[in-house]
Amino acid sequence: MPLNERDRIEILMMIGVGDRMRTQQEVCRLFHEMHPDREPVSQSTVSRIERKYRELGHVRDAPRQGRPKINENVQQDDT
Repeated sequence: MPLNERDRIEILMMIGVGDRMRTQQEVCRLFHEMHPDREPVSQSTVSRIERKYRELGHVRDAPRQGRPKINENVQQDDT
């Protein structure tokens, strides 16, 4: 299951700031301890989240390119 925005923010909070920063390995371990029912996060995931925040100032998903998905529950007008 991919990480949602709330999970990414939680990871940023686990990293910390200033002299109270944790290593990526510590963040991975802590996230797994707090969410044992989920797949563990990797150090590269933590690194990407941190880099994205530093570069863009947020951790939201980028808009997807291409044609948007069609909601199959909506009936099409065949007239």
